[in-house]
Amino acid sequence: GVTSMEPFLKKFFPKVNRKMREDTKVSDYCKFDSQLLTSLTSSLYITGILASLIASSVTRALGGKVSILIGGVAFLAGSALGGSAFNIYMLIFGRLLLGVGIDFGNQSVPLYLSEMAPPKCRGAFNIGFQVCVATGILSANLLNYGTQKIKGGWGWKISLAMAAAPASILTIGSLFLPETPNSIIQRTNDHQKAEKMLQRVHGTADVQAELEDLIRASSDSKNINHPFKKIIQRKYRPQLVMAILIPFFQQVTGVNIISFYAPVLFRTIKLSENTSLLMSALVTGGIGTVSAILPMILADKLGRKVLFLLGGIQMLVSQVMIGSIMAAQLGDHGGFSIGYAYLILVLICVYKAGFGFSWGPLGWLVPSEIFPLEIRSAGQSITVAVGLLFTSLVAQTFLAMLCHFKAGVFFFFGGWLTVMTTFVHFFLPETKNVPIELMDKVWREHWFWRKFFDDVGEESKIQGAV
Repeated sequence: GVTSMEPFLKKFFPKVNRKMREDTKVSDYCKFDSQLLTSLTSSLYITGILASLIASSVTRALGGKVSILIGGVAFLAGSALGGSAFNIYMLIFGRLLLGVGIDFGNQSVPLYLSEMAPPKCRGAFNIGFQVCVATGILSANLLNYGTQKIKGGWGWKISLAMAAAPASILTIGSLFLPETPNSIIQRTNDHQKAEKMLQRVHGTADVQAELEDLIRASSDSKNINHPFKKIIQRKYRPQLVMAILIPFFQQVTGVNIISFYAPVLFRTIKLSENTSLLMSALVTGGIGTVSAILPMILADKLGRKVLFLLGGIQMLVSQVMIGSIMAAQLGDHGGFSIGYAYLILVLICVYKAGFGFSWGPLGWLVPSEIFPLEIRSAGQSITVAVGLLFTSLVAQTFLAMLCHFKAGVFFFFGGWLTVMTTFVHFFLPETKNVPIELMDKVWREHWFWRKFFDDVGEESKIQGAV
C-alpha cells in the first residue's frame, strides 16, 4: 500500500513516480516496473530465509516461547527503522529486520498452536493464526488509506512505524505464554509438569495415553543430533515433499497479485489513488478476514482436503475470468469502462475469498501438524524458508511479469492452480482429528506414500495405540 503513495514514491523512487505521472508512452502494465521498488518488497523475505536456518535450532533448544519473543523484538526494531527512514538504505535495512521477525513468527506460532491444541479442534486453533494475519492486513490497509490523506506527505512514516503496535503485543504477550507439553518434555524431561499442562489444555485428568506418546516421541527425537540430515531419509519423504510443495503452491496461487500489489493493479485499471487504496483495504483485508473464519468452523468437520479443492477451483475460475476481461478490454493505454472495473473488483473478491478459506490458512496448518517430533522444528523451518523464498521471487518478478505478460500473468498463475489442485486431490492425505504424535498412520495408509515405509509392521502398532 505504501509503495503506491505518491509522496513515498517521490522521496524514494522518483523515476517510478515520473514514469507513472508523465510518461504517456509507457504501457499501463509497465509503469510500476522497477527492480529497486520490488527489491524493497522482497528484501523482507531474504533475511527471513537466512533466519530460518537459525530459528529451527532456537525453537528446538529453547522452545516456541523464546522464538516468538525474538520475532517480536525484531519486528519492533524493523518498524522503528522503517518509520524513521530518510534514505533507501534505512528503509531496506528495516525491512531486513522485519524479515527476521517474519521467520521466527512463522516458525514458532503455527507449531505452538498445533502442539498446544487438542486434536479435535487443532485445525480451528491453528487457522486462528491466519485469521489474525488477515486482520492485520485489513488493519494495515485501512491505516494506509487514512495516512495517505495526511497533508505534508509524511503519512507513509506512520504506516511503517505502526508495525510497532502489533509487535509490542506479540513481544509482551510472549512473556506470559506457557510452554507446550511437547517442549517441556523435550527440553526439561519434567513429565509431571508436562502432565499438568496436558490436563490444563484438555480440561481432564485422563491424559496418560497422550503423555506416553509424547514421552516416546521425545525419546526418539533426543537421539537425533542433526534433524536436517534426518529429514531427508526415505521414511520422511512424504512430509519433506509436503514441506516443500505446499508453501511453494501457496505462493504460486497468484495471491501476491492481490496482497502485495492490489493498489498497483487498481491504479493500472485507472482508479484514483484514494480509491485504489480503499479497494485494496476492503479486498485484501476485509474479504480475507471474513473468509478465513470459515475454515475455523469447517476444517475439523469437512477436512483439510475438501477445502483445498474447493478453494483451488474457485481461485482458478476467477483468475481465468479476470485475465480474459483484462486481455479483451485493457490495452497498453486507456482503462476500463466503469462496469468492467467493478466486475474485476467482484472477481478479485471471489478470488480472495477462495484463498482465504483454503490455501491461506491450510498452507500453514497442514505442514505444522504432519511432522513427528524429532524433525518437527526442521520441517517447519523448511516450510517457512521455501515459503519466504518463493514469496521473495514472486515479489521481485511480479511487476516485470505484469509488464511483459500483461493479462497473461493471470493465466500463468491459473496454470499453477490447476497443477496444485490436481496434486492435492491425488497426493494429500486427510489429517483431520488425527493426534499429532500418531500422524504416521495417514502416510502409511496412503496409496502412494505407503511405499516409502519399509517397516509395514509398525502400522498395526499405531492402529492399536489409536
